[in-house]
Amino acid sequence: MMEETILFDLDGTLTDPKLGITRCVRYALESFGIVEEDLSRLECFIGPPLKEQFMEYAGFSEEQAAQAVAKYRERFQTVGIFENGVFDGISDMLESLRLLGFRIGLASSKPEVYARRILEHFDLIRFMDEVTGSELSGERTRKAEVIAEAMRRMGTTPAQTIMVGDRKHDVEGAREKGLFCIGVLFGYGSREELTQAGADYLCATVAELQKALSERVWRKDR
Repeated sequence: MMEETILFDLDGTLTDPKLGITRCVRYALESFGIVEEDLSRLECFIGPPLKEQFMEYAGFSEEQAAQAVAKYRERFQTVGIFENGVFDGISDMLESLRLLGFRIGLASSKPEVYARRILEHFDLIRFMDEVTGSELSGERTRKAEVIAEAMRRMGTTPAQTIMVGDRKHDVEGAREKGLFCIGVLFGYGSREELTQAGADYLCATVAELQKALSERVWRKDR
């Protein structure tokens, strides 16, 4: 029997990147003359692909959004990337899941090179069998594409794979690929957002998530 695989989102699921992402978004917007002092208003950028979110938030054209992403990365790659922190209990949870025999992968819309650096910086890379993200070129930003690539690399099937994330994009990507999806409420997506997107199960805390994964809640729901 194939080992079960758990794919985790990064931002808002394993780590809290609020300061780094929102400060870098503010930096990018300022280059267009848009001033936003309230960083909480920029939390909507945590999770979704950046280019699309700049277009939605500021009404940018594709060309302007691409310029904004470049400006964002100007600050992010040296400063913002480490304005971040691991949610309490995540390391212990990942270690326990490995001991239970799960294969663990990352499936993030963040550029893979950045995601890997973050995991290495916080010593989470040791728990990962595979790290999958988007390309700096802008390719593979849709969550469904990231999930498909992660499954391809790990040699797993939808029936043997679970997705864990905090935003609707995680849930929608998982559903598109036929995966059971657990939504977490300690990140940046609301209960309403995750429920409407079709999450199969919700966890309010890291402890609840660890319990649900350890008990393989998807076997009870299917």
